[in-house]
Amino acid sequence: MKSILFLIALGIPGLFFAQSEDYKIYDSRTGKEIELSEIVNAFEPVDVLFFGERHDDSTAHYLQDQLYAQLLSRYGQVTLSMEMFETDCQQVVDEYLADFINERNFINESRAWGNYATDYKPLVERAKVNEQMVIAANAPRRYVNMVSRMGPESLNDLPKDSRAHLPPLPISTDDRAYRKVFDDAMGGMAHSGMQNVFAAQCTWDASMAYSIYKHWKKNKKEKILHLNGSFHTDYGLGTVTQLKDLNKKIEIMTISSVPAEDFDDPDWLSYATRGDFIILTRPVEGR
Repeated sequence: MKSILFLIALGIPGLFFAQSEDYKIYDSRTGKEIELSEIVNAFEPVDVLFFGERHDDSTAHYLQDQLYAQLLSRYGQVTLSMEMFETDCQQVVDEYLADFINERNFINESRAWGNYATDYKPLVERAKVNEQMVIAANAPRRYVNMVSRMGPESLNDLPKDSRAHLPPLPISTDDRAYRKVFDDAMGGMAHSGMQNVFAAQCTWDASMAYSIYKHWKKNKKEKILHLNGSFHTDYGLGTVTQLKDLNKKIEIMTISSVPAEDFDDPDWLSYATRGDFIILTRPVEGR
């Protein structure tokens, strides 16, 4: 009840409240359907929890906020890391959390996504109220676009101050399993022109992994909840692999959230390899 009152107090337009019949949670490790609280319990020995989402899935966003609330209640310190903000906006995010700037300036200058108010604001405000850090984890889009157009080597030509917003170079693109999943998602277009596009994808992954790693290295007692599109972390690939390559001692757990056409009678085994926990949401008609 407190979490609902908290969200109502935010005055968020169009805020969506999911019902339990709109989602199902599956533990891939035990093969059983579970409650959200069981993910919270499983986080005890873990450093980083990845929540892979579909960006337009309101039910998943609601569950992210509920999960974050329960994690904070259980563990006290839980840093929120987000694909939705880019590394060169970290100062703006910090200023907003510290109440130096107002929300309007924060949204404009952090280049917040169009669905920020309805989908991500509850989490950022929860972090702010609880005095938690929010990591602007993603690579600046302009640099990812450079890689897509001119290849990953183009990043070496950036000024030092620009490269400071990126992970250490060169960025690895050698993950064959990830490349196969990527090519399949792109319709099997594995021609040479796609190499730069895949390198751009890896730039996102490596940037988020490095942002998480830097915080973990300085704050090893704090837990981290990271939000990203599910493609970045499904099957333990992408950002997960990049983070493991930085330090294999980091304990990682993953959630993959999927709007499911077979929601009423799911074939759980067809989803199980996507993550440690699978969240199926009832599809919204028209999407």
